[in-house]
Amino acid sequence: MYDLLLQVPLIGTEWETFLLLFITALAGGAFGAALGALPAFVFTGFVVFLGEGLAILQREIGTLPGINGGELAAGVTGVIGFGAVTGPHIAFAGGVAASAYAGKKYPEMEPDGWDYHFGKNILYAFGTKPDILAVGAVFGLLGMLINQVGAAIGTPTDTIALSVVLTALIARVAFGYPLVGKAAGGSLLDMSPFEREEPRTVADGGEVPEEHAGRLATEPWLPHQYKWAGVATIGLVGGILGGYIWIRTGSIFLGYAISAMSLLFLNLGVEKIPVTHHITLIGAVGAVVVAPVAGSVVALLAAGAFGVFSGLLGEVTQRVMYAHSGTHVDPPAMAIAVAMLVVAVLAFLGVLPNAGYL
Repeated sequence: MYDLLLQVPLIGTEWETFLLLFITALAGGAFGAALGALPAFVFTGFVVFLGEGLAILQREIGTLPGINGGELAAGVTGVIGFGAVTGPHIAFAGGVAASAYAGKKYPEMEPDGWDYHFGKNILYAFGTKPDILAVGAVFGLLGMLINQVGAAIGTPTDTIALSVVLTALIARVAFGYPLVGKAAGGSLLDMSPFEREEPRTVADGGEVPEEHAGRLATEPWLPHQYKWAGVATIGLVGGILGGYIWIRTGSIFLGYAISAMSLLFLNLGVEKIPVTHHITLIGAVGAVVVAPVAGSVVALLAAGAFGVFSGLLGEVTQRVMYAHSGTHVDPPAMAIAVAMLVVAVLAFLGVLPNAGYL
């Protein structure tokens, strides 16, 4: 009974450890708001790249006399990259919520040339504005709690990705946005109003509110990455690369890190940089689950197929949950959460030999 009192109920973590995480998650969410959601996620990529590189080095030299390989990686991937400092469920989620809040509270901050609702601008760094950073802090904490509870109860999916999705949906409700939004075309999946450059209108023909002035009727997540054939192609390419990296290094997350780092160029304005971290990650998982029952070549082909699946999942979810409302709900996080749920269920049923990294 005494031991139970020393631990946080349900989560099973010691109170001191939990309070450290609690306080740091607040700071991590504010950090994501200060930098902006996408720049914060780029840092996730760099930190995970470092952590996975150290882990690979650890595996190679950890058995040498006099070297404690376990101290080399120092938990860089888990404690920092996917933890309270740059974890997507904390820093990125804080940045996304900050953008949603600013889209309603400070529409005048919208930069020139931004055609979508300002609440979707995850490139924007909010600097030191206290109320916006406070929003980021609260949602960073919320993301941490969702992840911790989800992991503690054995949620059969990637709980970090799930946290990113749920915090974004909560931000929509909290700041007065439609949860899904109304399609301007024939269905939620119809992107043709964007292709025709139709402006946002109101149903009764009245005046469009100031926050929607100049906004497109339908806003695909990536104007250069929404057509089915192109998404499937980059899914195949990214999936194979993610699978190859795992086959040769044993790291599931190294391809993900490289994809995340590549978004630096997207943030800097380089046109048509694809977003692929959901593709390379699930591609690596495809290789992981197939390799035990087949050779490396078959595992690599499976990685490509899993990459296509994840890429198309990202596109379906963006068309449903991103394109018609005014804030960012992350398609890669939705794709990862759904894909890993499928992997977990198939592994539980014995169809797959394992559940990847879950």
